[in-house]
Amino acid sequence: MKQALKSILFLLVALGIYSTAFAHVIIGELEKMSRSETAIIYFKLGYQHILPLGVDHILFVLSLFLLSPKLKPVIIQSTAFTAAHTITLALAMYQVIHVSSKIIEPLISISIMLVAAENIFFPKLKPSRIGIVFLFGLVHGLGFASSLSQMGLPRNSYLSSLLMFNIGVEVGQVTVILLAFLLLGKWFGQKVFYRKLIVLPLSVLIILVAGYWTIARIFY
Repeated sequence: MKQALKSILFLLVALGIYSTAFAHVIIGELEKMSRSETAIIYFKLGYQHILPLGVDHILFVLSLFLLSPKLKPVIIQSTAFTAAHTITLALAMYQVIHVSSKIIEPLISISIMLVAAENIFFPKLKPSRIGIVFLFGLVHGLGFASSLSQMGLPRNSYLSSLLMFNIGVEVGQVTVILLAFLLLGKWFGQKVFYRKLIVLPLSVLIILVAGYWTIARIFY
């Protein structure tokens, strides 16, 4: 019965089928669970926020991967990204900072466009990209916080739930990187046609999708 309740709570939260009032009910039920049980739920929520629900974050990570399809460079970029979004996620959830999602969501899609555009105009990975990725990570962290704040965090395991959500996000990002490497980097990354037939077309496609999101998020 307890396991069934956990599954139902997770499903409802993951699908976003709850009002603000119902979110308080969910938090109340989570506070009755042990810290380890709650941690597992928030880890799953963080992971699912990337796979399969975080299409915009997936495109951002893919944009990082495309320019240099090797694991080490993209893991370094992902680490900088994670460090940044951890900072703003924590600050936002502890109510130190607050930025409206109407501002953050367009900025997230713009960050995707800019990274994809860099793949087109700069054929080699530049050291300055780490700093750029870190700055964009700060923006994405506020996006994570916006989603997480809709549900809230249990008071008796606030910090651990926050950390597990963030770890879930990171594991989701690493999963995207590994899948991209296995599907693209391993087989085509060293081919002479890689940039012309894979990097450029995919980057253009990502720019078009993110551009549409930007317009939609600003005007609709």
